[in-house]
Amino acid sequence: MTIDNCDFKGKKVIVRVDFNVPLDENGKITDDTRIRGALPTLKKVLADGGALIIMSHMGKPKGQVNPKFSLGQITEAVSAALGTPVQFAPDCAKAQEAAAALQPGDVLLLENLRFYPEEEGKPVGIDKADPAYDEAKKEMKARQKEFAKTLASYADYYVMDAFGTAHRKHASTAVIADYFDVDHKMLGYLMEKEVAAVDAVLSDIKRPFTAIMGGSKVSTKIGIIENLLGKVDNLILCGGMTYTFAKAMGGKIGKSICEDDKLDVALNVMKQAKEKGVNLVLGTDCIAGDDFKNDANTQICPSNDIPEGWEGMDAGPATREVFAAAIKTAKTILWNGPAGVFEFDNFTDGSRAIADAIAEATANGAFSLIGGGDSVACINKFGMADKVSYISTGGGALLEAIEGKALPGIVAIKGE
Repeated sequence: MTIDNCDFKGKKVIVRVDFNVPLDENGKITDDTRIRGALPTLKKVLADGGALIIMSHMGKPKGQVNPKFSLGQITEAVSAALGTPVQFAPDCAKAQEAAAALQPGDVLLLENLRFYPEEEGKPVGIDKADPAYDEAKKEMKARQKEFAKTLASYADYYVMDAFGTAHRKHASTAVIADYFDVDHKMLGYLMEKEVAAVDAVLSDIKRPFTAIMGGSKVSTKIGIIENLLGKVDNLILCGGMTYTFAKAMGGKIGKSICEDDKLDVALNVMKQAKEKGVNLVLGTDCIAGDDFKNDANTQICPSNDIPEGWEGMDAGPATREVFAAAIKTAKTILWNGPAGVFEFDNFTDGSRAIADAIAEATANGAFSLIGGGDSVACINKFGMADKVSYISTGGGALLEAIEGKALPGIVAIKGE
């Protein structure tokens, strides 16, 4: 069953969305990309004459009720985006009455799913090393099924449209699907688009293929880096991980961020790139700061010769040119992770150079896929969202899909 050929008239539909949106200190949304992404699916249900139940998580409340992560804060914003009033259920597991009372066209937003530890299905307050952990995990898995069954009981149909959490086997993203037959569960429009975008990159690669991986740590990206080495022509590694590579090659990196226990991993990546004929592009110079703040004093220096007391904060001018050259000629581009501390306006030039080069390549016919919160925030900060082919709402999910892993949120709907 696909969402397009399903008629929800007179039915109740529970949709798992990813409304894990960033809020400022006053609880106001600072980037509503994820809400806008879910609108086609939500509006389809309402246009058909169905009643809509929306569920999501926000933040990491770790199974505890925490007002800071309450979805009640975004009810008005969701209502404005949908153009119709949205009711709020202050307890996602006790919304039976509210759900039962829904009429066609009504909308109910459930409180944060992760206020219940059952959503993630991880035992709370017990260490993995504890001998009793396995028993606690088994007990929690049973409770997770009950929790998912409760959510399922609210509706006739289940729609999975949260790509950002599709790589998690949670109650609302995967387990709940067990309580709907194949004709009553489906992927939403956003999920379909995300899956198609990943397929476009992986199954039909137009060459040259350039991937840009940024971020502070090699360790969190090593699986995807190794996987990409078998697929790409150019691999640009930027951001904080630059300095782990620089140090691995014997460079001096001052007080730059570095994973000292991953120096051998960095050297191995370089060795693999050489063996596979991949052009591995690492920065040669950087903008170093004497403090981790926007108005720090700065100097341009080689990435492998940073003075004591200084730290690399952004890609330098020579590096930006090398990055741009490897991007502009590409026909397929994947970007995940910024080239510097882009939160500070004075250290955005490296990321901006990447974004500009991607925009130019895209205008020349390349397919560009941007994923991961920070890269998406960069593109939005630069006002360039319409200059790239596709912006993914999922960071971890996108990377796991590109690594070739099956995503539980998709498997639960489509089977293996």
